[in-house]
Amino acid sequence: MRLSRYFLPILREDPKEAEIVSHRLMLRAGMIRQESAGIYAWLPMGYRVLQKINAIVREEQNRAGAIELLMPVIQSADLWRESGRYDDFGKEMLRICDRHDRDMLFGPTNEEMITEIFRGYVRSYKDLPLNLYHIQWKFRDEVRPRFGVMRSREFLMKDAYSFDLDVAGARHSYNRMFVAYLRTFARMGLKAIPIRADTGPIGGDLSHEFIILASTGESEVFCHGDYLAMEPPAADIDFDDPAQMQGIFDDWTSRYAATEEMHDKAAFEALPDNAKVSARGIEVGHIFFFGTKYSQAMKAVVSGPDGKDIPVQMGSYGIGPSRLAAALIEANHDESGIIWPDAVAPFHVGIANLKTGDAATDAACESLYAKLEKAGRDVLYDDRDERPGAKFARMDLIGLPWQVIVGPKGLAEGKVEVKNRRSGERELLSPDEALNKLSGT
Repeated sequence: MRLSRYFLPILREDPKEAEIVSHRLMLRAGMIRQESAGIYAWLPMGYRVLQKINAIVREEQNRAGAIELLMPVIQSADLWRESGRYDDFGKEMLRICDRHDRDMLFGPTNEEMITEIFRGYVRSYKDLPLNLYHIQWKFRDEVRPRFGVMRSREFLMKDAYSFDLDVAGARHSYNRMFVAYLRTFARMGLKAIPIRADTGPIGGDLSHEFIILASTGESEVFCHGDYLAMEPPAADIDFDDPAQMQGIFDDWTSRYAATEEMHDKAAFEALPDNAKVSARGIEVGHIFFFGTKYSQAMKAVVSGPDGKDIPVQMGSYGIGPSRLAAALIEANHDESGIIWPDAVAPFHVGIANLKTGDAATDAACESLYAKLEKAGRDVLYDDRDERPGAKFARMDLIGLPWQVIVGPKGLAEGKVEVKNRRSGERELLSPDEALNKLSGT
């Protein structure tokens, strides 16, 4: 993409309304624009990041056996009355009426709707297990939305829902999602710590939230230091092996980990001093097992092996891609701007032409741009006629993993400068060497 043809509205000054790093940098880097309290437009740069996050989430859900569908944003209030949650959910639910005076709502979550879909089609235990997911916008009318997309009213959510015949099967489904979540966050360059959590309005008695450590996190986290060195499950694990899934779950939950709400001070103090980690954290995922809470209320039953109707065992599993975009910045930034992990970067490489209009620099940039694109790299080519300092500042602000700086002085010696945004390391390479290096990163 040529910057001269791209929409990238950079802000020079820090927005006054931005309280945390991710909100400030997302506004400054032209990723989002606030349209009203807690509601944001995702501009092209931000939307590219969101798409990269969604792709990883989708791949790992599919790998774990979940099946994608798409449910509506607007839901019937009757479904929520059927489950008993319509009046219990509180003022965070945005309730509306259509022109026929039917009570509707802007979905804050989808347990009721997916249960209604399931009961409409699934009749036999032979059709289980089943895990259905979608990536869809949600709305919760937060009394005080803040921190940009970290705590907004409208947000993007991946929510999956499992259906099983019995508790053993449901636990296996839970463990599969637990493992999928570990892999998902690791692929984004994040170290996520699974922590036993309160189930809240979702219900049930088994729940884990996945926390990444960041100095600006909402919660205080206390955990064993082993979590910081644990390797995520490999890509070739067998999601159909209950023993393997349970083993991974047991390993990742065998050490102390708690947020301040569920912190056991005595248990934490009993850890060796060199194993105690106390830090701030951000929730990036939450999974629940709630048994027959919804299937009983909404009569989602299947015919069992003996012909008798059995209410299915259910769980739900959420990841917020829009929240993740902000969390990634909180965990990956410096004083100059964002530092994107390769897997979610909006572009892999930024090319800065330091003398637009010069025949040699134009030709070198055009050649690198075309060849990197052909090699499958996403490239942002800064071809605008601006002073070099502005180009350097912009490249650092938007945080692309690699920068190629092309100027007449370096080209006179047959060199371009390649900079790694994360390490800051710079190399003078020939254009061909730069191409070889960046085509394989």
